[in-house]
Amino acid sequence: MKHVPVLIAGGGPVGMTLARTLASFGVRCLLVERQPSTTRHPKMDITNGRSMELFRRLGLVDKLRAVAVPEENNFDVAWITTLTDRELHRFRYPSVVEKRAEIRARNDGTQPREPAMRVSQVMIEPVLRDAILDDPLVDARWGVAFEDFVPDATGVTCILRVVETGATETVRCDYLAGCDGGSSIVRDKLGIGLGGKANVAHRYMVHFRSDARDILQAFGIAWHYQSAMGTLIAQDDKETWTLQMRMPTEGNTDPNAVLDAWVGRGDFARKILVANPWFTNLLLADQYSQGRVFLAGDSAHQYIPTGGYGMNTGIGDAVDLGWKLAAAVKGYAGQGLLESYGRERRPVGNRNRLASERHTDVRLKIAELYKNERDPEALARGIAALGNAENESWGIEFGYRYDGVEPNSVVYEPTTAPGARLPSVFLRDGSALYDRLGRWFTLLRFGDADPSPLIEAAPVPVEMVIVDDPSIAPIYEAKLVLVRPDTHVAWRGDRCDDGAAVWRKVLG
Repeated sequence: MKHVPVLIAGGGPVGMTLARTLASFGVRCLLVERQPSTTRHPKMDITNGRSMELFRRLGLVDKLRAVAVPEENNFDVAWITTLTDRELHRFRYPSVVEKRAEIRARNDGTQPREPAMRVSQVMIEPVLRDAILDDPLVDARWGVAFEDFVPDATGVTCILRVVETGATETVRCDYLAGCDGGSSIVRDKLGIGLGGKANVAHRYMVHFRSDARDILQAFGIAWHYQSAMGTLIAQDDKETWTLQMRMPTEGNTDPNAVLDAWVGRGDFARKILVANPWFTNLLLADQYSQGRVFLAGDSAHQYIPTGGYGMNTGIGDAVDLGWKLAAAVKGYAGQGLLESYGRERRPVGNRNRLASERHTDVRLKIAELYKNERDPEALARGIAALGNAENESWGIEFGYRYDGVEPNSVVYEPTTAPGARLPSVFLRDGSALYDRLGRWFTLLRFGDADPSPLIEAAPVPVEMVIVDDPSIAPIYEAKLVLVRPDTHVAWRGDRCDDGAAVWRKVLG
């Protein structure tokens, strides 16, 4: 019987990110995906700044940006009547180039290490696939279905099936990760329920190709053009677009007719790639793990797309789970650390579910404005007043913490409280502090604090970074800051009297 330390059920972005994370720590894994190839469905259209920080740690940022929207293009969200009539209000957001300049200029810990990225999941998945196929520590198989499993005290026995031939294989793993989506077999077999709201809205999606930018970006480049009827997403600002809208009440789901009605005209060339109805959910798994089996991504949480929290939350799941599984496989930590995965990530999943619902409520209020307000100027003012928090919730993206403290959802407030994301700054020599962090743990030393109790007692690899810039030190609030592999703070203090006690707590 084949044996692997970790088996990953599901080869979407979350599963592939988990595989890449495990490999980065030197841990072998097997990933299986029942579909024969990466997705044809767009699914999401932004990778937020926090996910990009994590992808940078995994060495993937440059390859991902190479398939994304040009870095000079904005992230604007424009509300319109129709593309043939008028633009009502535009929420303006900087391009990647402009955001990088802002990050450099505001070196106060409030900024991300990486700007967000506009890109379709259709483009992300092949980059992630190529990265893990090239890795000798990852055995990645498409067209292989995860069928069943039996957990026990020392591991999990799994049944796999080759979709094309029906041939089955039994594989033994130490840990199983269910990254197998909203209809998760892993979650179902564990008997873990979903709480929240199912089938919140019936929606319709048209994914198409057209070079009629004079029509589809009639008011200039914008990431989203939004109206009472739905949202047109510019996937590449060139020729690929996705229209997301509520299911037409008259029941006409001919994609060309739907597209013509939204645009306001039909005399432009297009090729329909995918068109289908679907339901949105606001659901959260009752628990994220059971014994040696874990859930991540859509198997653990499902959201309405507003805010872009679905895949981005899943990337955070994958990195948190990945380093903890690696620590367990390497013998650095025990079950206590693995049990912390659900305690840390489930509150984040719930907070993001509630935020997605709040953003959707704003969309519904704007739809009411369209229905009741006949004066375009008054409609524009109403939209501006309701705001666009779904694309401005920096506290949701960067401020989430693992210490039970609820952050401000909109404003990110840098802190090194244990459990918080480490603030990002550039050092005096121009290098980024994030780029100086080690693969496993990193101890930041400010001033004359003695690091030896932590270094000498460390049961895991730990690197020390000395920060001798007094203008930066106050941001970090302590002379010693211990940073986890996922760039969250593990511990801080001006001195350490018992390094072994710190490590016992940090590693569960």
